[in-house]
Amino acid sequence: MSAGLSSDPARVCDIVSERVFAAPRERLFRAFSEPVQLARWWGPADFTNEFYEFDLRPGGRWRFAMHGPDGARYEQDREFVDVVAPERIVLDNPDPVHRFRMTMTFATHGEGTLLKWRMSFESASEFARVKDIIAAANEQNFDRLEVLLATLT
Repeated sequence: MSAGLSSDPARVCDIVSERVFAAPRERLFRAFSEPVQLARWWGPADFTNEFYEFDLRPGGRWRFAMHGPDGARYEQDREFVDVVAPERIVLDNPDPVHRFRMTMTFATHGEGTLLKWRMSFESASEFARVKDIIAAANEQNFDRLEVLLATLT
């Protein structure tokens, strides 16, 4: 495990978000694995992205800035831990204040795809502080992804 994140279930607090999308999993996976597409939908409503580096492979980094509608800038630096196309992406957010591991799984569900995000926090206090905000932001992410997928069909 990178960045010292723990896999001990007794120490992990999870936020799980999931949705079925009307797209094959290969298409959904491309929406994440192609930076031009990802930049169009990543983040909460009304956020924009500026990508500096996107190396989708174990050990690769994803460095970017999210720009909020109020002008705030949120620098992000993540490391990919595991990538199995089109099934799974695992990444670490090693920021000492907002530290988590995110596992995204893409599973065929009828004619669509079930996308599940599991964000595992090491700190119970950090989890408690952000869980409601992140759960709502993840739903906004999914809404934006649905819009992107509709424009590509």
